Amino acid sequence: MELLLSRSQKSGLGGVKFILDVRSKLTSQEEEYVQKYKLGKTVIYEKQSVADAMASSGAFKQLAVAVAARSTGRMFTVNDLVSGRRVECKDIIEMLEAEEQIKAAAGVFHTVLMTCQTFGGEEVVTFPRDE
Repeated sequence: MELLLSRSQKSGLGGVKFILDVRSKLTSQEEEYVQKYKLGKTVIYEKQSVADAMASSGAFKQLAVAVAARSTGRMFTVNDLVSGRRVECKDIIEMLEAEEQIKAAAGVFHTVLMTCQTFGGEEVVTFPRDE
């Protein structure tokens, strides 16, 4: 798996917006795992503001917040990561935070994909471990 990140910016009425385009490139084997284990709709990144957290007290409000988060690029599923998504940020710091969180989420997703390889086999862990 490869994670492809592209940074850009655009100017508008509200000033400069910072753009982070994110996409992953999977091997054919990794694509098979996504299909076989139905991982496509799994949320791997979600940036939630304090206001969103407070608003999500009821089930309907949680659904509304989730829809809004997905439409603004603050929530990624595996399918989104594979097909590519854009995150617009108000400043560079927010963009760098989003980038680090997405990298961490992609790392976890990669671990999931590597775990998919071990089903039907066994893993040997020797103690004491040198880490």
